[in-house]
Amino acid sequence: MLKRIASTLWGKFESRDELKKFGFLAFIFSIIIGTYWALRPIKDSVFGSMVGLRGYQPFAKILSLILIVPLIIFYNKLIDRYSRHKLFYILCSAYGFIAVLFMLAFLHPTIGLANTVQSPYRIIGWLWYFYVESFGSLIVALFWAFTADITKPDAAKRGFPLIALLGQVGNIIGPKITQTKYWGLKTSAPIVGILGIFMLSLTLFLWIFMRVIPKKELEGFEAAEEKSTPENKKEKGEAGFLDGLKHLLSHKYLMGIAAIIIFFEVIVTMLDYNFKSLAQDAFMKGGVVFEGGLQSYLGEYGFWTGIVATLCVLFGINNIQRKLGMKVSLVLMPIIVAIAVATLRFNPILSVAFWIMVFSKAVNYALNQPTLKQAYIPTTKESKYKAQSWIEMFGGRSSKAVGSGINVVGRASWPFYVLLSSVVSVGLIGVWIFVAIFVGKTYSKAVQDKKVVC
Repeated sequence: MLKRIASTLWGKFESRDELKKFGFLAFIFSIIIGTYWALRPIKDSVFGSMVGLRGYQPFAKILSLILIVPLIIFYNKLIDRYSRHKLFYILCSAYGFIAVLFMLAFLHPTIGLANTVQSPYRIIGWLWYFYVESFGSLIVALFWAFTADITKPDAAKRGFPLIALLGQVGNIIGPKITQTKYWGLKTSAPIVGILGIFMLSLTLFLWIFMRVIPKKELEGFEAAEEKSTPENKKEKGEAGFLDGLKHLLSHKYLMGIAAIIIFFEVIVTMLDYNFKSLAQDAFMKGGVVFEGGLQSYLGEYGFWTGIVATLCVLFGINNIQRKLGMKVSLVLMPIIVAIAVATLRFNPILSVAFWIMVFSKAVNYALNQPTLKQAYIPTTKESKYKAQSWIEMFGGRSSKAVGSGINVVGRASWPFYVLLSSVVSVGLIGVWIFVAIFVGKTYSKAVQDKKVVC
């Protein structure tokens, strides 16, 4: 039954083993996304309660860029030392144990969430913000690098939409069942501990995956070609900590992928700041932010993003890429973002901002991200793991830092901010379309010629 439904939606799967592989990966991804989207509203509500969203969120995004560099370097070192699945075990375990430590800190009567005084000197609020930001960048990027590494192009067209679908189911369930109001909790501290357990469970599920999926289903596009690639003959100890960055800057294709991610994040960071600021104002009473209420509202945002993204996948939005090609699929996203920017520009109210963010994020998760992850398939492991870590983590953080820098300007002069953000958005969208066309054409040619791009 599942095979028949999946084949109808996304194309015929070659075997039961292939469907089992993508079904298992989709299940793991649903836990990752469910955990992340449960963390997102808690990230903002805790930071807003401890430090203050309107005054300091842009600075938090800028500072996260600084902290992400040593994290990428450490991650690249781990790539050289450990196999891809063992690296997943290590990182998920580390994030899980750290989540438990944060839960204990949040439960403390003085430094925890019981203290409702906002201050930029409450270090735990800042550390929590950086922790959640890095989880969203690192674990999601590692999962997709691993998945692209064991998948061929034709199989990706069938399997990646299934992964995206179950990911959005996690997106729906995660923020919905972790809202404080449903459990009668005053703060989000106990929920953070539960999410830490979910992170630890990821290691178990991937361990099972590696043992039940046949080895032939774990071969990727470049399996034969990479054996003779000079890069792969290097001893692990010879790799430099900036190899991934150098590799990225040496190839236009990778820089194009990075540009697409950066353009989206810069624009959406500006939209997100408008939305979160309006939301914080709505849940502020007497100068104090009601953390539980804000967390629940932002949880609803995550819930509806998952609903819309799921509907997009079920109604076949991924067939755009399967039938019309990579180029059309990539060009569609900047057009949607342009509509979102124009809508919020002329309707700057909370309800409008809510649905703009829901639809922008939903289409990104349902169509744009699965398409971009396929773009890594005709590349080497150097590109999939090291270069992608710089693209997803540093590129994502730097673009948010740029968007946050523009948001900082908005704190001083709102009319000027509206003009500046509009001009920046229009300019980036124009370039974005041309870059999307280039990446789409390059990918299609590489797959057709059965050659690795870089």
